[in-house]
Amino acid sequence: MTNPTTTQQSGAIPAQPGPREVTSVTDGVTPGKPGPAGTASAVAGGSAGTPALGSSVEFVPGYAPDAVIPGAGPSLRPGARPTVKLREANPEDPPRYAPEWLELREPADAAARAHDLLDPLRIRLANLPGRSGVVIHDLGCGTGSMGRWLAPRLDGAQHWILHDRDPYLLHFAAVSSPRSAADGSRVTVETRRGDVARLTPDALQGASLVTASALLDVLTREEIDTLAAACTGAGCPALLTLSVAGRVELTPSHPLDAEIAQAFNDHQRRDGLLGPDAVTVAAEAFSGYGATVRLHPSAWRLGPEQAALTEQWLRGWVGAAVEERPELRAEADVYLTHRLAACAAGELSVTVHHVDLLALSRPAGGAS
Repeated sequence: MTNPTTTQQSGAIPAQPGPREVTSVTDGVTPGKPGPAGTASAVAGGSAGTPALGSSVEFVPGYAPDAVIPGAGPSLRPGARPTVKLREANPEDPPRYAPEWLELREPADAAARAHDLLDPLRIRLANLPGRSGVVIHDLGCGTGSMGRWLAPRLDGAQHWILHDRDPYLLHFAAVSSPRSAADGSRVTVETRRGDVARLTPDALQGASLVTASALLDVLTREEIDTLAAACTGAGCPALLTLSVAGRVELTPSHPLDAEIAQAFNDHQRRDGLLGPDAVTVAAEAFSGYGATVRLHPSAWRLGPEQAALTEQWLRGWVGAAVEERPELRAEADVYLTHRLAACAAGELSVTVHHVDLLALSRPAGGAS
């Protein structure tokens, strides 16, 4: 299958390869030589500086307790999502989502995703004509958390095509993918680097499903329309999870909560990005192309057991608000100090609302 949006592509590899197999994940990296941020054999070999997914979080060198892990705070460049090449950019730009942040949030993501959307998805996949397995495109895969969550919940052989701009994260995703589906069938993985905001129906030819997490809110209206057109044109369902809803609840409450939340939401809408409006726009776009759309809440619910994630989220949330409204800085500094103290004492609970979207497109060729 030829994908015009792909700049570099590896061959298919077994999920969770051993040290001898990892060199088959090429992505432009010479085996045995460290690529950007220590790619290539460092992932499987456990070289220094490469955190192991599934273990306790190991923060980047130089990390200080009062720092924000890259990805938890505002993007360094307005309009850019750190792990996905949405638009043309300097290829030398460093990745701005740290694997440490993605690992830190993975348990909360997994707990939040809407299980109620899985049954209608399973029914659609089971009724695909003439298929001995499914092909799943994961857009902006990061370290592969969607595959680790979804693959063991679906029956049948699966081939995952992982899209991301960052080869370092693609390595994490490839080597930590599940080995088998819910019924024990084989799961294989392929990695691709390119512009996922320019997908076409031809690029998704043969796809059984498109997935993404936390992607819609960093797209423009035009990019969401392009995504919806590509999926529906290919007759491919889409499971798009964890889109921000623009609502946050902190307990106990604070007089500045609403003002920080509004400034953060305004920050999310910079440069034509949709932020908390994205899931509504996406639902309208997919419906407009004839898909049946289901929405389901998928909130993070953070308590004392998630203190490390809550701390990083707070720093990023307040940081984005201040970046949007600098006049808030003095009050926000006091607010953040107060909130972090409550978090450290186990006295703070946070609900961050998201929405999951399942779009069931009409199968290509007019089949029912």
